[in-house]
Amino acid sequence: MRFLNKITATSRSLFPGGPFTASIQIRFKKPANTAQTRLETRTLDAKLDRLASHHRRLVLILGLYDVVSAKKRGPYVSVNLLSRWALHAGVDTLTAGEILRKYPHVFKVFTHPVRRNACCTFTSKFVELLKLEDEILINMEDANVIKIRKILAMSENGRVHIHAIRLMRWELGLPENFRDSIIRKRSEVFRMVDLEVVELIEGAVSFTAEVEKWREREYREKWLSEFETKYTFPISFPTGFKIVAGFKEKLKNWQRLSYLKPYERTDSIRVRVRTCGGVERYEKRAVGIIHELLTLTEEKMMDVERLAHFRKDLGIMVNVRELLLKHPGIFYVATKGKSQIVFLREAYKGDCLVEANAVYDVRRRMLELMLLGCRNATKLKEEDEDREAGGRGDDEVFNQNQNGRTPVKDGDFVIPILQNYFK
Repeated sequence: MRFLNKITATSRSLFPGGPFTASIQIRFKKPANTAQTRLETRTLDAKLDRLASHHRRLVLILGLYDVVSAKKRGPYVSVNLLSRWALHAGVDTLTAGEILRKYPHVFKVFTHPVRRNACCTFTSKFVELLKLEDEILINMEDANVIKIRKILAMSENGRVHIHAIRLMRWELGLPENFRDSIIRKRSEVFRMVDLEVVELIEGAVSFTAEVEKWREREYREKWLSEFETKYTFPISFPTGFKIVAGFKEKLKNWQRLSYLKPYERTDSIRVRVRTCGGVERYEKRAVGIIHELLTLTEEKMMDVERLAHFRKDLGIMVNVRELLLKHPGIFYVATKGKSQIVFLREAYKGDCLVEANAVYDVRRRMLELMLLGCRNATKLKEEDEDREAGGRGDDEVFNQNQNGRTPVKDGDFVIPILQNYFK
């Protein structure tokens, strides 16, 4: 019995399945190469990840501002009710007290003059930046018309659902009422096919992709051949990116691969692209369309989920997230928070935009105001007190006393009466 136990223990140590399964061949599974594995094993960019985290927090604060400013009684909300209002804006990670303490340069706490409860509103600096952004967006009507025309020109049949453009309204820099102020106003350019479908009226103007300017510059400055630059994209890998054997050769062949450019119109895009080179050319056209969409945005970034709404209209019937992760030198996907944000790598140097614009400058000032945190909070409080003292009008009367001219509010006459009463 001891001998059998010894043989069994030995067989278990040598053959996990027992001595009778030793001749069975064990096959190991190949590692999966999917969008999820690429997302987990990608090389991280700390600066863009940090920018995505701050950007997400700014979007939540702007959503909270939209909810609070829609109140009929005034743009303020009780601190006790702030938690309920925050849920409608998507803020579910911080409590009301944490939001107010963390961003004193954005939120202002005051006591309601009638109800005498603690309320909060937005600071004057933050509101001024929001008004400045609205003014800039209104004055960008001609540029916004060109953006919408370019999106329609990239579609298969010149039609795009307004719902997809509405989801990208903030990224594209369009005003809130762009449907009436731009699309219906420019009836000579756009035509409403349906309540949610807009069509481009054919014109003689032909657009050129933004990447073509970079290709022409590379062709002239670096003395490269047309074969090397005609279909290439700017590549910039993040720090620490590992280049495996054979990667450079594959990248070189992919850069030389011809494809149907975004603004080239044909009767059947999918059939022509798929029959003239296979899936690689079809995917490269999708890369070109996404690249052009990102160049149309004000901050050269957008939510990955919003790109999926253009798949059918623009003819990019591919897995968008997997396509973005396949090209880490062109795009970078940040996963901070619940949403995934894609950046155009060539447009950023660190965490700043290379070619800034007016909308980007205003939003950057909002972000800096938010990131101040509790710094200079005492100075901010003194400025608010001085502003309130300077804005007092008829509610204050000035009386002369022993110390000179001092402001006295209406109702202060009762104070000496009460003092004499309690003596």
